Amino acid sequence: MRDNSNSNSYCLSATAVIQLISGHKTRTMKFTGAKVIEKPRDEVVKYFADPQYLGEYQDGFVRKDLVSGEAGQDGTVSKMFYSDGKRDMELTETIIANRLPETFEAEYHHKHMDNFMRCTFVALDDQRTRYEYEFEYTRINWIMPKLIAILFPSMYRNQGEKWMQQFKEFVEGQ
Repeated sequence: MRDNSNSNSYCLSATAVIQLISGHKTRTMKFTGAKVIEKPRDEVVKYFADPQYLGEYQDGFVRKDLVSGEAGQDGTVSKMFYSDGKRDMELTETIIANRLPETFEAEYHHKHMDNFMRCTFVALDDQRTRYEYEFEYTRINWIMPKLIAILFPSMYRNQGEKWMQQFKEFVEGQ
């Protein structure tokens, strides 16, 4: 039996390419994958849910500021700030459904794109957790990101995959 614990999938249909170019707000790109983390689910979720650890596995993370709502609750809006030295980036996070320790869903808005994230945490046994993730880009409205999405879609997948791998390594190192 093949272990697909670290498998990833990616799809970008011809229809999605046309929608990317024309600017339709629709599901454009979707990435899924999973990581098996050698820690109990409660411990994995503890690190996932606490924004103080974001800088440990998300490159360029600066801070997360609460805008409205109660931290971690459905409907809560926060601003997330990133910097790569040359450019600063600001995202708006809206929590759609926080059902931790099982699942977490949120939308992220940037001036050039929107995406949706769903994370699921499955206890495989007392010491292992399968972290399943899904990223879906629902709006890309600037020419350069659109071209990258069409010509090099793996760039979007690779960034998410990199952060998931870094999260796995961070949690296992605790």
